[in-house]
Amino acid sequence: MFTHTLKIFSAIILITASALQAQNYNDAIRLGFPGLGSNARALGMGNAFNALSDDASASYFNPAGFGLIKKMEISGGLSFTNFDNTTTFFGKETNDNSTNTALNRISFALPFPTYQGSLVFGMSYHQSKDLTSIIKFDGFNNGNNSKIQYLNASTGIPYDLYLADENYNTILNGQLNQSGSVLNIGSIDNWTFSGAIEVQKNFFIGGNLTIINGSFESNNDYYEDDFNSVNIYDSTMMTDPSNALTRDFKTFYLNNNLKWEIGGWDAKLGFLYQFEDVARFGATVQFPKTFAINEDFSVNGFSEFGTGAIYDLDPEVYSDKVSYDITTPFELTGAFAANFKGIIISAEANYIDYTQMKFSNGEGLSSSYISEMNRSIKEILTSAFNYNIGFEYTVPTVGLRIRGGFMNQPSPFEGDDFDFAHKYITGGLGFLADGNIGIDVAYAYGWWKDIGDNYDSNVSRTFQDVKVHNVMLTTTLRF
Repeated sequence: MFTHTLKIFSAIILITASALQAQNYNDAIRLGFPGLGSNARALGMGNAFNALSDDASASYFNPAGFGLIKKMEISGGLSFTNFDNTTTFFGKETNDNSTNTALNRISFALPFPTYQGSLVFGMSYHQSKDLTSIIKFDGFNNGNNSKIQYLNASTGIPYDLYLADENYNTILNGQLNQSGSVLNIGSIDNWTFSGAIEVQKNFFIGGNLTIINGSFESNNDYYEDDFNSVNIYDSTMMTDPSNALTRDFKTFYLNNNLKWEIGGWDAKLGFLYQFEDVARFGATVQFPKTFAINEDFSVNGFSEFGTGAIYDLDPEVYSDKVSYDITTPFELTGAFAANFKGIIISAEANYIDYTQMKFSNGEGLSSSYISEMNRSIKEILTSAFNYNIGFEYTVPTVGLRIRGGFMNQPSPFEGDDFDFAHKYITGGLGFLADGNIGIDVAYAYGWWKDIGDNYDSNVSRTFQDVKVHNVMLTTTLRF
């Protein structure tokens, strides 16, 4: 018989191997891949904001930008996300979508009187990343493979559900309808303390320290069915020869539920040079972020037979709590913005070496398991250059600002082409009244392709066409 320890390890394999994200995104990618931030003005400009950063959102983009703020400022905002995923699975298309509305920022900036130059401090709560996503799939796999067979090779789950005999052999040999869904919800939230100083005329240096918290939950339902129209495993076949109730197999169901409590911290150093009112140059060094994860996972499931028999997994056996740290790599950003007679053009590039991400300090996970995950990161992932471009045009006399932009976030996986890059076209409007009250709204449309394996490699694969709609509203008061 399988021991309790081996069953817990089997559950960990299920959680990590059955994710239906693109190329089996692991936990480090979920935390290390860039988000959209929380500033409508910046989003409208394709988040090409590193060299601008002249409001309280500098805590997210470039803390040196606080040095440009001349008045006390309070700002806040809301965001709405619609994540739409069309999945092709064995030639059959299935669509589903998920939405999320959130308070994404409350920021405060306070300039201090100085004899010359500037000294500004800021505090901010902002949502750095929305973790909402969804996938749904349904199709007939006519191959001689199934998740039941895959799990039977390394776990006791099929045995516990009477889908295998006492010697862990199963008569099930594929030819099953496979379906399921994965719903992810959660966010990464930052509490940031920032400061900037003008060290010499038009040259600013800033830094911040961020306390990270957040949550994430992934609920994964998976089914394998022998439909009546197919009925390969009929009443003449028993999955467990010692149990007559296991005739006429109908359904195998598995549910993985993963919950995170996220903590951690990070720091950023920023530089900004302003060439009069014509151009600005910005640069930041994002130091590695350390995420402390408390993970609670559970595995539930059942098997159903034409005899009326239903067998359930014991959730206590396949549930556990573990904790570990995930450290993301350095991020280096360089940026430029220029003002041409009321039209601001801005661009930036950001470098991330995803192979430098790592797991550490595992509790409930063996050191060899941690080492294997870190080895996989170096073998599978690569470095990437993200780039953002944007513009803003201020209509004379009326205070109306018109914005547009584009951003490209390449896949962190070695060998992925442009189809897998996260691409966004953005636009927005802003209105600034008397230089003191600002209202900004932005819309971002994102699209990319993903693939995912339910088990093994390319035998039960989903092909995903993702479209994301994001609307952001920010209000600002200066006094």
